[in-house]
Amino acid sequence: MAAGETQLYAKVSNKLKGRSTPLLLEPLLAMGFPVHTALKALAATGRKTAEEALVWLHDHGNDPSLDDPIPQEYALFLCPTGPLLEKLQEFWRESKRQCAKNRAHEVFPHVTLCDFFTCEDQRVECLYEALKKAGDRLLGSFPTAVPLALHSSISYLGFFVNGSPADIIREFAMTFATEASLLADCSVKPCTKQLHLTLAHKFYPHHQRTLEQLARAIPLGHSCQWTAALYSRDMRFVHYQTLRALFQYKPQNVDELTLSPGDYIFVDPTQQDEASEGWVIGISQRTGCRGFLPENYTDRASESDTWVKHRMYTFSLATDLNSRKDSEASSRCSGEFLPQTARSLSSLQALQATVARKSVLVVRHGERVDQIFGKSWLQQCSTPDGKYYRPDLNFPCSLPRRSRGIKDFENDPPLSSCGIFQSRIAGDALLDSGIRISSVFASPALRCVQTAKLILEELKLEKKIKIRVEPGIFEWTKWEAGKTTPTLMSLEELKEANFNIDTDYRPAFPLSALMPAESYQEYVDRCTASVVQIVNTCPQDTGVILIVSHGSALDSCTRPLLGLPPRECGDFAQLVRKIPSLGMCFCEENKEEGKWELVNPPVKTLTHGANAAFNWRNWISGN
Repeated sequence: MAAGETQLYAKVSNKLKGRSTPLLLEPLLAMGFPVHTALKALAATGRKTAEEALVWLHDHGNDPSLDDPIPQEYALFLCPTGPLLEKLQEFWRESKRQCAKNRAHEVFPHVTLCDFFTCEDQRVECLYEALKKAGDRLLGSFPTAVPLALHSSISYLGFFVNGSPADIIREFAMTFATEASLLADCSVKPCTKQLHLTLAHKFYPHHQRTLEQLARAIPLGHSCQWTAALYSRDMRFVHYQTLRALFQYKPQNVDELTLSPGDYIFVDPTQQDEASEGWVIGISQRTGCRGFLPENYTDRASESDTWVKHRMYTFSLATDLNSRKDSEASSRCSGEFLPQTARSLSSLQALQATVARKSVLVVRHGERVDQIFGKSWLQQCSTPDGKYYRPDLNFPCSLPRRSRGIKDFENDPPLSSCGIFQSRIAGDALLDSGIRISSVFASPALRCVQTAKLILEELKLEKKIKIRVEPGIFEWTKWEAGKTTPTLMSLEELKEANFNIDTDYRPAFPLSALMPAESYQEYVDRCTASVVQIVNTCPQDTGVILIVSHGSALDSCTRPLLGLPPRECGDFAQLVRKIPSLGMCFCEENKEEGKWELVNPPVKTLTHGANAAFNWRNWISGN
């Protein structure tokens, strides 16, 4: 370690003696990281653990700004918890659905106590002490209830905090600012004006009335525990757009970014001259590297998604809480110290309540052969006399028999070997998740029926549950090749191929009614009628209805249940292009509120990379 760094470390250690920072810093320094980068990593990860900081340092090994002395920006917010937070989040979702996104959707529900300010990395621990001191000082006088009064204007909607509760909250903010100045040498500007919790900001004027109606539906009688939360952000990207990676991307050129699902990318809209159509230039939050990336691999994220929560002070608890202890804090706040057995029982009861609800799991089929080998895939695997052979390991071992021969597979392709593998992995994961599949519906496309069969086999249900073939959830026929609908396998052919098909099922939309090149509205109406019948076909089932269909079904078969209108055709097409093999959407019936909700699927996503063809004849030994 250099002499200057040793002196800095000694200075930091002495100033923060007795606090947790040296314990976090020492293992990073022992591994050879310089003091300033170790402190930077701790600040960027919320000073939670040395392990998280170490992962950050490894990810940022090629970050050109790693040694730049750029501190984080910090802000203090008063945040609601419990039932009030849930209702506010519901308002966020509903206002976005009915009135489009506005500025308020960029951040979680909060009351701003202090504007963003900078703090040197080695002094961040002092901010935590300032937060605790301010909280302890005002704990006895903090209002047991914070009154919220709705205020509306042509471009703003929110709750105002008035009276003596507002005075006490402002006093808390000023106390924190004073302590932060003394302990961390920070210039903090507390909020001394009207305290407010923003519901909507910079929206279209004609949406004002709808937003007001939604706001008035928020029940304010719920008791609410408020927490003061300290967040940080990277000050360099305040005015950038934030994108979230949806899929994995492996760079094809040295100037491209590596993407993993969930990565955040900062994009400056004013610096896109070098990017060609469909591409953007951005900086990865995970690695700090800059490069090109395909825009259709991403979606817009909210501004606060990249913020880091450091510490929070919960009023009525009188303690400083690490953000990793939120769940523990909520039980302490209510005075409940549940033993492990009681917590396990509560979890079991919650799981049983979830299982008792009717649910619909919509799954896209696995990888299809023509997706890898192109439109001419059939010519690649056919002999001159029309027999099938396997030219590549990603072709299936065999094809089922069709009455009109192999030609009918051209526009009704089977799963590839990888598609079969994907389907089995998904089925195995569903088995591990513990959900109970009560019925299965599949598009008549062979790849969908195959995917359904493979999932059922992994669930050990292939003999107990028959597959109900529903032509009404077939792909939008406008996207199908040719001027006629594809020739699909009959139920008899599927049974002969060892698919356990329910021949007694009467579909909502018969196969003969499928029209080639149907309009978008005709497709949407067909899917709506079909999914309504599917749900009504299982009125007594209190389990999961599995629908195996095409990528388009993840939208067209869920929006009718959620009570949402169809998307614009262009938006629909853009969305469907991003849905991977075995992509899932999970809808759950909320009996108490009489509606369906979109919730997290029971299993994780399946992500993998490409594997190009290899010709050994092109290999020249020794070169």
